[in-house]
Amino acid sequence: MKHKAEHSSTTKLLNYFLIGLIVFLGLVCLYLVSFLAPGSRRSDQEASGFLGSDPVLQTHDVDDFLQVQDLNPEAPRSIPICDLRFSELIPCLDRNLIYQLKLKLNLSLMEHYERHCPPPERRYNCLVPPPSGYKIPIRWPVSRDEVWKANIPHTHLAQEKSDQNWMVVNGDKINFPGGGTHFHDGADKYIIALAKMLKFSGDKLHNGGNIRNVLDVGCGVASFGAYLLPLNIIAMSLAPNDVHENQIQFALERGIPATLGVLATKRLPYPSRSFELVHCSRCRIDWLQRDGILLLELDRLLRPGGYFVYSSPEAYAHDLENRRIWNAMCNLLRRMCWRLVVKQDQTVIWAKPLTNSCYLKRERGTLPPLCSSDDDPDATWNVSMKACISPYSKKMHKEKGSGLVPWPQRLSAAPPRLDEIGVRREEFQEDTSIWHFRVTEYWKQMKSVIQKNSIRNVMDMNSNLGGFAAALSDKDVWVMNVAPVNAFARLKIIYDRGLIGTVHDWCEAFSTYPRTYDLLHAWTLFSDIDERGCGVEDLLIEMDRILRPDGFVIIRDKPSTINYIRKFLTALRWDGWVSEVEPRVDALSSTEERVLIARKKLWDDRIMTM
Repeated sequence: MKHKAEHSSTTKLLNYFLIGLIVFLGLVCLYLVSFLAPGSRRSDQEASGFLGSDPVLQTHDVDDFLQVQDLNPEAPRSIPICDLRFSELIPCLDRNLIYQLKLKLNLSLMEHYERHCPPPERRYNCLVPPPSGYKIPIRWPVSRDEVWKANIPHTHLAQEKSDQNWMVVNGDKINFPGGGTHFHDGADKYIIALAKMLKFSGDKLHNGGNIRNVLDVGCGVASFGAYLLPLNIIAMSLAPNDVHENQIQFALERGIPATLGVLATKRLPYPSRSFELVHCSRCRIDWLQRDGILLLELDRLLRPGGYFVYSSPEAYAHDLENRRIWNAMCNLLRRMCWRLVVKQDQTVIWAKPLTNSCYLKRERGTLPPLCSSDDDPDATWNVSMKACISPYSKKMHKEKGSGLVPWPQRLSAAPPRLDEIGVRREEFQEDTSIWHFRVTEYWKQMKSVIQKNSIRNVMDMNSNLGGFAAALSDKDVWVMNVAPVNAFARLKIIYDRGLIGTVHDWCEAFSTYPRTYDLLHAWTLFSDIDERGCGVEDLLIEMDRILRPDGFVIIRDKPSTINYIRKFLTALRWDGWVSEVEPRVDALSSTEERVLIARKKLWDDRIMTM
């Protein structure tokens, strides 16, 4: 009897164990099915904690992808799609996030227009969908003058600025007549007028190639920058994500170099001595605030002898308040050693000094002071503006200028500031030659799928010395060169070559609208951010956000990294066309590299409703 009782007890324990195992396996299967099902979500409490009051249709942490990847080394079946309400999501410039996190920002200083990124637990780990009716963008150069209304379904500016010729709604398109707040009759005529004011030869604002890089502050829809392009002048058109809804998105949709940014409390992400001319047309900025700190930021960015073109009521109006502002501004600029070049009608142009001589002759205690010797004027990422004047280097002071040759020669000439980053002229020339060969090989790979003018907006996500962009100079494209934060010092070489770019930390989202670039180039970027402990999957999702449908990614990295990325192509819908090669080893290859080129599909209605 004792033996039977023991046998019965053992049988019951075995049954309980089997039942428990079945229940456990059932729960595991249920979890995996709920994760992979496109319409599923976690508990309401967790979803609420993830996105606050703006939930996404499908939300899952990147860690979940990694857990599933560990269980199944094959490609993930899907990546969640964000709710259609987030078709214009800019994660680090999301005002809803600011409200939800209850950030205490100084609105008078425009802090709410600066970058505020979501913490990891609140990231939108989903693919941003295009708006309903989205079409492949109109190709350059036609896109300068018209875009599809469905791609940016906002017509408020057309009504608000109807008397200024910013934009006009015309059926299923939006047209851009080339006007602006200060140049109703067209930016082209206004640009000629500026050249005449400066008495440049032939009324050409490029001044024989000596004016190449321009910063347009408060650019609107960037028509000023658009009409500078035929003069071989490239403008960084800058505006915040403010009440003038989607102005930068319109600019990028048109194929014009532009970016989101604001003169507020942080330095703009550009190195010192980057621009020959800064333009501000009715940009409604209080230049006198905080001891002139915003004008001092422009001073940091201007090259020796650079121009500040300013059009605003205080330059011409005769009422007491505008006279007061004008007199105070002139007094400040005189103490900054700027000289008034010309004042005509509603526009005034100042010039920055060529050397430090004027600074050294000022009386002791004159404000604004010179910056301390330990201040790096090229350090910009999350660096606060300083109310001081950045003096020139001894070399620049001695040479009485930047030492740059005119455009287009400066694209290939070794920049004078190479020695500041420890790069020899021979290394620079070799870098240029290697990238010319690499880009030629890229285009050979893509020859069968690239159509005429299908690529316009290009981003080099790890720009180094700008060799990739320089190699594209024979194509009708523009390149946003991005210097990762650990290589910010190299961005000044990009500008000294007559190119444009910005500093960025790729562990965070980029400051641009979704679907704004036709081609993204990433050289060893994934290996770099992986070493920093940032997520490869996060970067892939961010690249998808800013890449246009039918656009290309070129990823050059270690074979192990390429193998890992390849597993995500189908889930990202980057399998419209794929090519992978093992390039020859060159002087820039620290290890063996592989090149993966993939094309993003245009989503159809079936994908959108999955």
